[in-house]
Amino acid sequence: MGLLTGKTAIITGASKGIGKGIAVAFAKAGANVAFTYLSSVEKGQALEEELKQYGTGVKGFRSDASKMDDAESLISDVIEAFGGVDVVVNNAGITKDTLLMRMTEEDFNRVIEVNLNSVFNMTKAVQRTFLKQRSGSIINISSVVGVKGNAGQSNYAASKAGIIGFTKSIALELGSRNIRCNAIAPGFIETEMTAVLDEKTVQHWRDSIPLKRGGSPEDVANACLFLASDMGGYISGQVLNVCGGMLT
Repeated sequence: MGLLTGKTAIITGASKGIGKGIAVAFAKAGANVAFTYLSSVEKGQALEEELKQYGTGVKGFRSDASKMDDAESLISDVIEAFGGVDVVVNNAGITKDTLLMRMTEEDFNRVIEVNLNSVFNMTKAVQRTFLKQRSGSIINISSVVGVKGNAGQSNYAASKAGIIGFTKSIALELGSRNIRCNAIAPGFIETEMTAVLDEKTVQHWRDSIPLKRGGSPEDVANACLFLASDMGGYISGQVLNVCGGMLT
């Protein structure tokens, strides 16, 4: 029996990086996995095939969580496919990094829309289902940047800080119905995105972390697994920093 046997989870933005790590960990733990992708169609289809080896229900959906209609359709499609939903991981996100003096209104608005509005849309869309069954776990992927800020990322930091405020509010609103809502704030996680960076820069970041290494998608996935499972049953409204000691 896996930690998530019998549960159905939705993970947004799971075709690569942290989202893919979460999808793999959840399937290994026995969950039915519904995941979304948007631009990375081939990677999304490849992940669907990859996850089938774990013997649980798997389905990828091309869906844009930053649009409320898409979020509502996704929830109903997942319920139709799997008979219900128990866990939502709001992972979809983008960056448009630049200094404020060069940042356009579009750069700011688009990051807020994808990173923050999508969390509102998905939570709002799944709320009725969770209220009806009097259970559910919502896990929102924030960032250490949302906790401490970062030069050149004011749009991203604002979106990720917004996620934390939203998470705490939903935990207060829905806790009486046995619905939990938590945030995870990853630090420097080594993914396809960081693989294209200059090795010297990456090593400098590693050296500045107390554990002296970057995190892996699996490190974030394991924290999600805990919060999604019954092991995290008395934890709500919290921000778990998965950062190798960057934030203390």
